[in-house]
Amino acid sequence: MFAPLQNDSFLRACLRQPTEHTPVWLMRQAGRYLPEYRATREKAGSFMGLATHVDFATEVTLQPLERFPLDAAILFSDILTVPDAMGLGLSFQQGEGPKFAKVVRDEAAVAALEVPDLDKLRYVFDAVTSIRRALNGRVPLIGFSGSPWTLACYMVEGGGSDDYRLVKSLMYARPDLMHRILDVNARAVAAYLNAQIEAGAQAVMVFDSWGGVLADGAFQEFSLRYSRQVLAAVKTEHEGVRIPRILFTKGGGLWLDEIADAGADVVGLDWTMNLGQARARVGNRVALQGNLDPNVLFAPPEAVRAQARAVLDSFGPPAAGSGHIFNLGHGISQFTPPDSVTALVDEVHSHSRRLRASL
Repeated sequence: MFAPLQNDSFLRACLRQPTEHTPVWLMRQAGRYLPEYRATREKAGSFMGLATHVDFATEVTLQPLERFPLDAAILFSDILTVPDAMGLGLSFQQGEGPKFAKVVRDEAAVAALEVPDLDKLRYVFDAVTSIRRALNGRVPLIGFSGSPWTLACYMVEGGGSDDYRLVKSLMYARPDLMHRILDVNARAVAAYLNAQIEAGAQAVMVFDSWGGVLADGAFQEFSLRYSRQVLAAVKTEHEGVRIPRILFTKGGGLWLDEIADAGADVVGLDWTMNLGQARARVGNRVALQGNLDPNVLFAPPEAVRAQARAVLDSFGPPAAGSGHIFNLGHGISQFTPPDSVTALVDEVHSHSRRLRASL
């Protein structure tokens, strides 16, 4: 059904197998920093028009690969498709970010929550299959979802938040209701990721974007517990092929050891972490992904190259049983000059080859 894979360096690194260079991809690599993306979005009329249209979603997923020799593609979609399918009414206002028409803040709203009919997300799975075919084996395709906690933040707040006051108030006042939301979310996310794998995703990533806003103790109870539940239910293999799972918690460095034991093959790190120290802490339990500060990409090309080398040098030369996927510590900014990405990807590939040659 799909063409054989020509560049499997990303998948090999995820599984801590040797690679000729350190693979690189970027969170939000298909996005607003590319003029061709903005042109396609103009045609689509809206963000959701883009995400729900198979041809447009395929086109924008492939756009960064036409410019840069990246080692993986990531599905163009949004983490909030799952609560949208639960009937919360997702929309994107220009310059305001996502909004839900309905919020989940009381017993009645929580009781009404259920794992959505996956047919409502058919547009995502159709896009996965379309993208995988269009890639024609060039690089692997990553599917993804928000974590149960991160989805709950948006569902309770009704959109983004600066202080997470509403979701934390519910968590502390009515932990029973919060656990119910998170359990439904975990079952929905696992089913969603498994359907992406069946549609053609070759790796999947759980974005726990807001796990780091929790206090110690609350993180383990309300975030990590449910990421574990997802990872325990997501396929590790499809049609005889291993499917790596990545868990990324922004602001999660404090809990690195616990996150490394959550069941993922790869732990994503934000830019506040020292990569070498993280490698020493996790040993060969998991591969690591990250962790350049996205704002480095606003510096001149030589500074971008120097910072890329610093990340690679921090991880150190690859050794048996270790794995590193180069990425940013969070999503790429919409204001990033594309030429900076060119310099970054080139330096990651060339310097990581030099590191291997020196062994």
